[in-house]
Amino acid sequence: MSKSKKTVFILSLIALLIAVLPLFMLKGAEFGGSDDAGSKVVAEITGTDYKPWVEPVMNRLIGGELPGEVESLLFCVQTGIGVGVVFFFLGRFVERSKWEKETGKKLG
Repeated sequence: MSKSKKTVFILSLIALLIAVLPLFMLKGAEFGGSDDAGSKVVAEITGTDYKPWVEPVMNRLIGGELPGEVESLLFCVQTGIGVGVVFFFLGRFVERSKWEKETGKKLG
């Protein structure tokens, strides 16, 4: 196994452990969202319940809240688009450096 493959394997293993270990080490822990935590802090500081300033646009358009499945779908689509953009530019940079090495010309 080459040195770079070992490095990638070790870093992947560390990332996996960082993601999985808290689930087993903190058995009774509640993993809540930041929205809930923020609302609680505002309520503690002001002494009143938190009331949102605006209503989400989609709630107004459909006349109610989106089902959880649809929210998850939209989040996944958003994530997919973001990953696509990031890796598009990473691929461009890699191909650019290959082209510069092959031709000896410098771009930009």
